[in-house]
Amino acid sequence: MEELIDKLSSGKMLSQEEFTALYEGRTPELLEYLKKRSGEVARKTFGRSVYIRGLIEFTSFCRNNCLYCGLRAGNPLAERYRLSCEDILACCKAGYEVGFRTFVLQGGEDPAIGAEEIASIVSSIKEEFPECAVTLSVGERSREDYELFFRAGADRYLLRHETADEEHYGKLHPPQMSLKERKQCLRTLKDIGYQTGAGFMVGSPYQGADTLYEDFCFLKELQPEMVGIGPFIPHKDTPFADMAQGTLFDTLFCLGLVRLLLPKALIPATTALGTIHPTGRVLGMEMGANVVMPNLSPEEVRGKYSLYNGKISSGAESGSGLDMLRAELAEAGFEVVCGRGDFPGWEKKQI
Repeated sequence: MEELIDKLSSGKMLSQEEFTALYEGRTPELLEYLKKRSGEVARKTFGRSVYIRGLIEFTSFCRNNCLYCGLRAGNPLAERYRLSCEDILACCKAGYEVGFRTFVLQGGEDPAIGAEEIASIVSSIKEEFPECAVTLSVGERSREDYELFFRAGADRYLLRHETADEEHYGKLHPPQMSLKERKQCLRTLKDIGYQTGAGFMVGSPYQGADTLYEDFCFLKELQPEMVGIGPFIPHKDTPFADMAQGTLFDTLFCLGLVRLLLPKALIPATTALGTIHPTGRVLGMEMGANVVMPNLSPEEVRGKYSLYNGKISSGAESGSGLDMLRAELAEAGFEVVCGRGDFPGWEKKQI
């Protein structure tokens, strides 16, 4: 199996048969070999640097009914809130003062917040913090909306595809949602000039080596600048409440493979990874991740942004715990870098 990891690290894509053999033949020993190779690839481009992003979860309203998400429109028990522009700027100010130079505005697809309002928020952040990067994660929008956000100053956009297999996508989402549309949005974002982030859940219901292979093929084709990978964690108030959780082992294995597939990608050690294991962030870094996204949202709303059971948002996972995060990563040999942390060679173009 090690030769298949070597093949992937040489820039060659595996066949479906090879990928299936590798994934279904994964062992602790193979994970160690993968960690060695993926770690080498990450260090070659990024050294031991870890980039920080300040996460601001600004709305918990969502029009969608994804079967795995606690914020789904059909969950009457979800606690809903929206932050004002002033609230968001206060979060940015607090983050800026402790060293954050990227702010990530994430929310559900809130029908009450229009494109003009989002663009205005982005413009306000850029006006007050001109040297900082702004990342948006607000779902599927029209090309016109994406261009509006880009002109307002947005630099990056996160839109996890969750699964690139058509049949599997249909088992995780309501009929109104389309994998074709999700992929087209990602291609549009790339075309406009965003640093674009895709990604998928590991261990989601009905996932197998065949569906994962589709994810890797799509990532190879799209060449996103960012890839978010985290374990599936069920939420108690969703149709998937009783489904098995994705494992730490499988998530780390996939993370390492993605690092080999996309050597220069910005890959976070996700909150979900830190949720399922106390040292999940560090383990992710050792597999080739190089980004962490501490939470800058007001403390009184963090518990309301409940995507899955047990989501962490305090301690080293919070923006105020940056010194704790620095110490945790330094002990493992990594250095937190306070800068924008753009994709290597990226420059914003005019549209």
